[in-house]
Amino acid sequence: MATEPKTLQDAILYFADQDNCLNYLIARRWPKGVTCPRCGSDNVGFVATRRIWQCKTRHDHAQFSIKTGSIFEDSPITLDKWLMVMWMLANCKNGVSSYEISRATGITQKSTWFMLQRIRLAMQDGGTGGKLSGDVEVDETFIGGKARNMHKDVRKRRITGRGGKDKTIVFGMLERGGKVRAGVVDGRKKKNVQPLIREHIEASSAIFSDELKSYDGLATNYQHAVINHAVEYVNQNVHTNGMENFWSLLKRGLHGTYISVEPFHLFRYVDEQAFRFNNRREMDDSDRFSLAVSQIVGKRLTWEQVTGKVDKKPAVN
Repeated sequence: MATEPKTLQDAILYFADQDNCLNYLIARRWPKGVTCPRCGSDNVGFVATRRIWQCKTRHDHAQFSIKTGSIFEDSPITLDKWLMVMWMLANCKNGVSSYEISRATGITQKSTWFMLQRIRLAMQDGGTGGKLSGDVEVDETFIGGKARNMHKDVRKRRITGRGGKDKTIVFGMLERGGKVRAGVVDGRKKKNVQPLIREHIEASSAIFSDELKSYDGLATNYQHAVINHAVEYVNQNVHTNGMENFWSLLKRGLHGTYISVEPFHLFRYVDEQAFRFNNRREMDDSDRFSLAVSQIVGKRLTWEQVTGKVDKKPAVN
């Protein structure tokens, strides 16, 4: 068998072979052997001519493919294209747009946009790995259009000054030397941010925040230190520069690559950036891609959900 890819060029050549696509996915989805995604039985037979399996336990829908029960389910797009797009999204620092993918693959922009949203779902980690601990930075940011980029009439109607009016709020928590967790929140008041802090950060940890009043009261359960950004940005180890770095990366992708993101979909783009950020140090491109592929199962996203006909917006993870 050919050596698994280490670069994008390797990946394009490697996954041009449908057998390589299948074997790569099998190794990550079923490392202990293929099992039926519907009943869990390992008594299955492979139909090589169709690249599907037949479960020998009697039940409905006994035949299944590598796509069944994954983000690929019901997609007519071939695996070589799916895996190339996954590689690019998992490793391009500022993301990759659906228009760029469409030009590169010949798939319609509408389909590539849907592909990217499904891959972003696979990138969610669901807050696995336990609570954050040690030194943790917390911060919030506003995501939205800039007044100078709006038509004059829209600017007068929507922008009434600085701040978060008509913008979406994203809240994040970063364990120094560890992972970031971020997501869209309804507001930045105490009732919005403190329950998330208590849910995701271990008691007695050191928390570093700015002077926002919503963080008042954290000292009861945490070692809470505040940096006043009106005076300084760093005071010894008291700062939120790690979170500011994450916001910078997120906004660079939103403003430079994706240009226009609806608030309804913003959480998916936050998940995408958090995936790359959390796996940037100890993993190379091949490892990040392999991790993303290992998370494709059980994360079905339909067109109705992604277009808002069925609401499936998660909380901070």
